[in-house]
Amino acid sequence: MVTIGVYGFDGESFLRRLRHADVRLLLDVRQRRGVRGAEYAWANSRRLQAALAQARIAYEHHPELAPTTELRRLQYAEDDRQGVGKRSRRELAAEYTRRYTAEILDWADLTPIVSALPGSGTAALFCVERDPEACHRSLIGQRLIEQYHVSIEHLRPL
Repeated sequence: MVTIGVYGFDGESFLRRLRHADVRLLLDVRQRRGVRGAEYAWANSRRLQAALAQARIAYEHHPELAPTTELRRLQYAEDDRQGVGKRSRRELAAEYTRRYTAEILDWADLTPIVSALPGSGTAALFCVERDPEACHRSLIGQRLIEQYHVSIEHLRPL
């Protein structure tokens, strides 16, 4: 598996990065499937799904793995405290990580995701943040490594 975010890509470079990694299935783990800013309109759900279909990449939305609004607000408060913007965050707050793990990840059944992994090619966990360390997708990836021995590569903009 790989993980990938929105920030730092445009639509073309995003698809090119997926193709280079031989991604056949994109697993969207966002709660809200829209991204603010005209430069990221390509990542809004309908546009993204259309582009993926054209590229022959399957798409699945997994809202059960998305952080709740309350958890996102907890992270935003920590971002504000540290004086960092969402798009420049480099790591998750410890309390966010603890609560996301306890409230979401510990209750999630990841077996269907592992079972759906393509026989050839790879699957991508997809969210918004540029850096996986600043995103809950890294927590999901770590759990997949620990419980299912899935290998994970984090794709970043070049």
